[in-house]
Amino acid sequence: MDFKKVKTVLTIAGSDSSGGAGIQADLKTMTSYKLFGMSAITAITAQNTVGVQSSLTIEPDMLKAQLTSVCQDILPDAVKIGMVANTEQVKVIVEIIDKYLKEKPIVLDPVITSTSGFTLVPEETIEFMKKNLFGRSIVITPNLIEAGYLYKEKIDNLEKMKEAAKALGEEYKCGVLVKGGHLLNSKDDVLYYDSNLYVISGENVNNPNTHGTGCTLSSAIACELALGKNLLDAIKGGKNYLTGAIKYGLNLGSGRGPVYHMYNLKEIKNAN
Repeated sequence: MDFKKVKTVLTIAGSDSSGGAGIQADLKTMTSYKLFGMSAITAITAQNTVGVQSSLTIEPDMLKAQLTSVCQDILPDAVKIGMVANTEQVKVIVEIIDKYLKEKPIVLDPVITSTSGFTLVPEETIEFMKKNLFGRSIVITPNLIEAGYLYKEKIDNLEKMKEAAKALGEEYKCGVLVKGGHLLNSKDDVLYYDSNLYVISGENVNNPNTHGTGCTLSSAIACELALGKNLLDAIKGGKNYLTGAIKYGLNLGSGRGPVYHMYNLKEIKNAN
């Protein structure tokens, strides 16, 4: 038998029972890239396209066991970090990074606020992440609300995005991708990396079903990095993948539905 190897990507995030975001969206994205996805779950949620009904935080010892088990056997080529529930979990992730993942590209999607601006994790956890996890990441990927929270100013236009990306990047010594998905007339993103600012154009797709887009984009960027792309090209590739997933036009659920992660794979006809 001709044995094969493929690139591997690890996601550290919460589980979305409806499959549109979190761990499920991450693994679907990795599969669409034809890479081997692995996971460490930080929280279990009962949620759907309408909202989150319940959640259960994973104990730090169990998170550490998941991460250690993966890293001791199949060391990932890239890592995506999504929702982290508390400071103890962040401490575990930092310990694992320093022990196993120092040379691996880490994409951090700082899930700290809801679309309405509600803070999802304790303030002390956010502060600990800023001091200990941002600088260990090649890039963080806040949306406008999250970037505004971190920058402590409202961000609603391209110039403010540039200001925030540069300021945050210089403060935390990492790449910063401020996502413009909430802009009204544009879907452009701004990247600050290695002392340079880049505007990454995006297509404004008329589709309200965007549940899990942040998870999907950060995972796609991690996949592109695992394949050897530089950060700018990885972000452009990930953004193109996400745009295709939105443009597919999937319509599931009665609320803000998910995108279709497998749009780029060969379709299989449903059996009658």
